[in-house]
Amino acid sequence: MNSQSSYAMLLIAVMAGITILLRTLPFLIFSDKEHTPRIISWLGEVLPYAMIAMLVVYCLKDVDLAAKTHGLPEGIAALSVILLQWRKRNSILSILAGTVVYMVLLRIL
Repeated sequence: MNSQSSYAMLLIAVMAGITILLRTLPFLIFSDKEHTPRIISWLGEVLPYAMIAMLVVYCLKDVDLAAKTHGLPEGIAALSVILLQWRKRNSILSILAGTVVYMVLLRIL
């Protein structure tokens, strides 16, 4: 094994170790539910919705309403995700179906 390969493997191992440490550290620090600060509990409740809102804004920021399709594929796909999530309460199904609807509409329109 040459030095470049060993350097790359060492780099990957260090990154994996740091990632695992950062992922497990909050669970180790806040393992006792009674002593978890209120701000951390509040962030745990609020951040998932904030992240989803940010992803929606990011996904729809470049929609050109003056284009030929007038944002129709994006709107219909977003509506399908909302309706499926509302009816089925299955995130994976909603996201996959919305993606399929969007891709089909891009080919059709």
